[in-house]
Amino acid sequence: MKKIYLILPILAGIMFGSSGIFVRTLTQNGIDSTTLLFLRFSIAIIPLLIVILTTNKRLIKIDLSDIPLFLVCAISIIGLNLSYNESMNTVPLSLAAVLLSIAPIFVLIFAYILFNEKITKKKLICMVLAIIGCVLTTGILESSLTNIPLFGIISGVGAALFWAIYLMASKKSIENENHTFTILFYAIIFISIALIPFTNFGQIANFVSINPLLCTIFLIIHSTFSFALPYILSTVSLNYIDSGISSILLSGAEPLAALIFGVLIYSEIPTILMFCGFVLTITAMIMLTNEKKISIFNAGGK
Repeated sequence: MKKIYLILPILAGIMFGSSGIFVRTLTQNGIDSTTLLFLRFSIAIIPLLIVILTTNKRLIKIDLSDIPLFLVCAISIIGLNLSYNESMNTVPLSLAAVLLSIAPIFVLIFAYILFNEKITKKKLICMVLAIIGCVLTTGILESSLTNIPLFGIISGVGAALFWAIYLMASKKSIENENHTFTILFYAIIFISIALIPFTNFGQIANFVSINPLLCTIFLIIHSTFSFALPYILSTVSLNYIDSGISSILLSGAEPLAALIFGVLIYSEIPTILMFCGFVLTITAMIMLTNEKKISIFNAGGK
């Protein structure tokens, strides 16, 4: 294993963690949630297509039997992003990222129901620790933080649920010999088409009119750095390092980056108890994703 490739999932996690900056900026400038998603996914089609054409053109080919799973992935991605965007807009960025990181708990439950995968004692302990950590991170035990919107917390948990569904669906599709890039490429095409009737192009025009060049660059950076590029980096890393190591680095870097961005840009200073909850949750997730029997992260990407 070449250690230089360890930086790829870390960079992917940082990029995923930066998405709150883009979401809040666009929301504050009058872009609604569905229009924001259309911008994120439709623009991401281009870099993903370039990667596919330059690496393996055969990845563009699919069978009609693959479409149902692609549609499940597409619906999951929409639910994930709508929920996560709402969470990032209403609760601290670090909390939103931590809530999303509990997705493996849902995966364990789904894997038990769908694939009869055993829930070991270690997995159960990790699940309990993660839940306790999330409770601490929300700040609900501290009277000064009871104003954190419950809907924002529920949205964060919902994002984790949709993320878990996406992982299970994409894992099944990969078992059918589809590549992660193929799954993601067609999923976002379906999403972009479905979102057209719900997209407010007037909002996009108004945003771009503020400063055509800078705003256009901002939209490209938003789609590339908070969606397309981290997917590509995390997937490429699987060619050089163990999938478990890659997922640990990514799952640890994302909430840490969100925490740092929240502190530096939005002055979201966590209390000691919240920070302890943050550390506890991430530790539990690292222990959980390090379980050899858990292979869901071979699906890669958000």
